[in-house]
Amino acid sequence: MRRALASMASGERRRPTAGQALLSALLLGLWCRAAAERLRYTIAEELGRGSLVGPLARDLGLSPAELPARKLRLSAEKSYFGVNAESGDLYVSERLDREEMCGESVSCSVSFEAVVQNPLNVFHVEVHIQDINDNSPCFPQDSFQMEISELTSPGARFALGVAEDPDVGSNSLQGYELEDNEFFAVESKESPDGSKFAELVLRRALDREREQRLRLVLRAVDGGDPPRSGTAQLCINVTDANDNAPVFAQERYRASLREDAPPGSALLNVSASDADAGTNARVTYGFGKMPAKVLQKFMLDPESGTITLQEPLDFEDTRGYTLLVEARDGGGLVAHCKQAQPNTDWRFSQTQRPGTSGSQNGEEGGAWPNNQFDTEMLQAMILASANEAADGNSTLGGGTGTMGLSARYGPQFTLQHVPDYRQNVYIPGSTATLTNAASKRDAKGAGNAGGNKKKSGKKEKK
Repeated sequence: MRRALASMASGERRRPTAGQALLSALLLGLWCRAAAERLRYTIAEELGRGSLVGPLARDLGLSPAELPARKLRLSAEKSYFGVNAESGDLYVSERLDREEMCGESVSCSVSFEAVVQNPLNVFHVEVHIQDINDNSPCFPQDSFQMEISELTSPGARFALGVAEDPDVGSNSLQGYELEDNEFFAVESKESPDGSKFAELVLRRALDREREQRLRLVLRAVDGGDPPRSGTAQLCINVTDANDNAPVFAQERYRASLREDAPPGSALLNVSASDADAGTNARVTYGFGKMPAKVLQKFMLDPESGTITLQEPLDFEDTRGYTLLVEARDGGGLVAHCKQAQPNTDWRFSQTQRPGTSGSQNGEEGGAWPNNQFDTEMLQAMILASANEAADGNSTLGGGTGTMGLSARYGPQFTLQHVPDYRQNVYIPGSTATLTNAASKRDAKGAGNAGGNKKKSGKKEKK
C-alpha cells in the first residue's frame, strides 16, 4: 500500500500541472522579449557626473506617470550609470576613463540590464564609450644617449625608442618629428605588432673636430584635433676617429749646453698637440732612428717631452748633435721634429771687431766673424790670452794668473774665468755665448792669426 502511494506521489511530481506549464510559457516569453529588446547609446569618455546618456524610460515605452508603479532600475556589477526616478533618464554616475576601462581595445562599451516591475520586464542596454584625445604621446625616458663615430657613412640608420599613446584611432600616435639640423633626420617605422617607432637617419658625414656633440629635440605626435605631442632630448656624442696626427709647436728646436753641464741637465722641452679626443689625443714622445752614440748621450721623457743629458759632453769630440724626436698619438699616428745643432754663427757689428785698425779677416764693411775661419780665429785669440794668463805673462789681465781683454776688445766683449781656462765670451745685452776650448787645432789657428803660440798644457785627446 505504502509502495503504491509512493509510486503515485512520484508520478504526480513528474507531471506538471496546467498552472505550472502556463507559468513556464509566460516566463519564456518574457525572456525572449527581454533578449530582443536591446538599447544602444554612444557617449564620449570623461563626461562629468550627472551628464545625460539618453531618455531610457521613453525608449522603453514608459511614461513618467508609470514610473512609480513600474519601478525602473538598473542591474550592473559596477554602476557607471544611474536612472532619474522622476524622468527616467539615464545619466553618468561615475568617471568614465576609456583607457582604464578598456585598455588598448579599439571598441569599448558597458553593458547592463534595465528592469521594470508589474509586469516584470528585462531590457539589455549597451553604452559605447568613444575615445577623446585626452592623452599625449609619451617617451619611456626623458633623454636618449647615443654615440656615433665620425666615420659613420651617410645613410646609416639607428633605431630610437617607441613613444606610447593610450588613445586609439586617429587620436593615437601617428609619427615622429626631429628638430631641424644639418646632420640627422627621423623616419617613422611600423613594427609587426602595429606600433610605430622612430628611426634616426644620418644625412651628412659627421666631423668631431667641428661638432663634438649634438642635442636635438625628438617629438612624437598624435592625430588628434588639435594634435598632442610628447618630447625627449636626443643627445648624440660624436666619437673620435684618429684622423689627426700630432703637431709639434715648432718644426725645429735649437738649444745649447755648456761642455761641463752635468748628466741630468735639462736641454729643452718639445711639445706636440693632437686635435683628436680621448686616447687618440694622448701624445707620447720618443727618439727617432739615430746613431747609438747619440741615443747614449740624451734621454727623452715620453710623457713630458723633456730632453735631458745622460752622459758628459766633449766639445773636442762632437760640437753638436741633431736629434730626431717623434710624437705618437694613441691611435698610432706619428709626427717628427728635429732639434738642430746650436747656432755658432754669431755675427758682430763693425764697431765690435777686435783690433786697433779693424782690418781682420772678412770684408771691411761686413760683420766679423763672418765665416768659420774667423770664428775659430777669435776662439784662438782668446785661448792664447788664457795661456798667457796661466803662465803669468799676460799683459791683458790685472795680474799674475788672471786674464782679461785689452781695450781693443772691449767694451763689446767680456771674459768670465772658468776651470781649465775654458772661456765664455759674453756680448752685453745679448744671450749669445761663444764657448772656447783649448785644443791643438785652435792653438794652431791662433798661430796663423798672429796670436800667442804657447800651449795651454792641456793634453790633447786622441
